[in-house]
Amino acid sequence: MSDPSFLRRNMNGVTIELRVQPRARRTALELVGGALKAAVTAPPEDGKANAAVIALLAKTWGLPKSAFTVVVGATDRHKIIHLQGDPARLMQALAPWLEELRTSA
Repeated sequence: MSDPSFLRRNMNGVTIELRVQPRARRTALELVGGALKAAVTAPPEDGKANAAVIALLAKTWGLPKSAFTVVVGATDRHKIIHLQGDPARLMQALAPWLEELRTSA
């Protein structure tokens, strides 16, 4: 099973590419045309949407919020987020969610 295109392993973690929709009606993490999309109800002001995206990822994947950092796109809808940790263990933690994505797509 290969990694999806929006996840990339590196030496000290995993990077996640995603598109953010701030001020959405509901909070959701979904796959749209092979790309990861995070919809959050928070506005794109003072880092509120970024914090909401990190909270969504952390809750969905059962990982601590402190492991996530926005590295590209702090003020853009297209973001790259770094997830700190052992890449193999992180991908193992994400495996159930990825499998659910594959079966629902």
